[in-house]
Amino acid sequence: MSLYLFATFVSFIFNFIVIVPFINFLYQIKFQRAKQKTKDAFNRPTPIFDRFHRHKAGTPVGGGILIVLTTTLLFAFFLILFFIFNKHLQSNYPSLISEIKILLFTFISFSFLGIYDDLAKIFFWQKNQVFGLRLRHKLLIEIFLALIISYWLYNELKISIVYIPYFGVYELSYFYIIFAAFVIIAFSNAINITDGLDGLASGVLMIALISFWAISRSILDVPTSLFIALWLGGLIAFLYFNIYPARLFLGDAGALSFGATFAVTGLILGKIFALIIIGAIFIVEILSSLIQLLGKKYLKRKILPAAPLHLWLQLRGWPEPKIVMRFWIFSIIFAIFGLMVAFMK
Repeated sequence: MSLYLFATFVSFIFNFIVIVPFINFLYQIKFQRAKQKTKDAFNRPTPIFDRFHRHKAGTPVGGGILIVLTTTLLFAFFLILFFIFNKHLQSNYPSLISEIKILLFTFISFSFLGIYDDLAKIFFWQKNQVFGLRLRHKLLIEIFLALIISYWLYNELKISIVYIPYFGVYELSYFYIIFAAFVIIAFSNAINITDGLDGLASGVLMIALISFWAISRSILDVPTSLFIALWLGGLIAFLYFNIYPARLFLGDAGALSFGATFAVTGLILGKIFALIIIGAIFIVEILSSLIQLLGKKYLKRKILPAAPLHLWLQLRGWPEPKIVMRFWIFSIIFAIFGLMVAFMK
């Protein structure tokens, strides 16, 4: 237990030391939120979003890049220490290397997709698309990456079942690959959508990761426990600079990576039902956006006054910190309930 708490502390201190020079570096290379008016996935103006977020233009984007980099380096460093001091790396799966590979591949590959999307938004590589990659292009890449990860989960870690409390265990066989890919893509985009207010996505994710760390320790899975501990330390350091008014944003590089890795962590822990409950805030956010997008595309009108949910609440007059704090509170409640479900026999 103390080892993982030490890892979290080391990660926090390391990230806290390097984050200010990193923010200054982002200013130097002008890696900042664009000042032009934004557009949605269908290349339509977003006046409500612009009204509440215009003042954030110029704030550096790229906090996720730093956390992905530092967490990966620290994870490799601690793994080396385990081997040097001959500490047993207990895994619940046939291949320890495969478990580590899946975690790192998800974390890094989705961050590269996000980096490209951030660059497209900021430097306007695609002049007609202010919100970065077009939805269908991003989705195709996400599907490709998610299918690779899901295949590894099924073929190398031999995961093919889904357990639902009180209902039992369901064997999905090859369909597990499709199921897992859907979960990965859903959460990757859900956290990306939730990352709309200062401290919202990072705070909710911090609470969710604490829950997942408790689950991973209960089943004594060392690689996942260590990875979550290091990731959590970096996220806490980032949150210090991300709370209102934010000095640094996560960016797509962090949001897409964190969402996909959050889903993969839940799948590795075998707690898909708990994943849905613990990540309920993210699910509500993406569902509200999905409803709005479908309404615009097929009904040619808005179904909701604004989407996602946090933007709707802003439109109703809620101050940004009030929305974030109340989402955190609900996230804590969902985390408690999710832990209860996860520990059910």
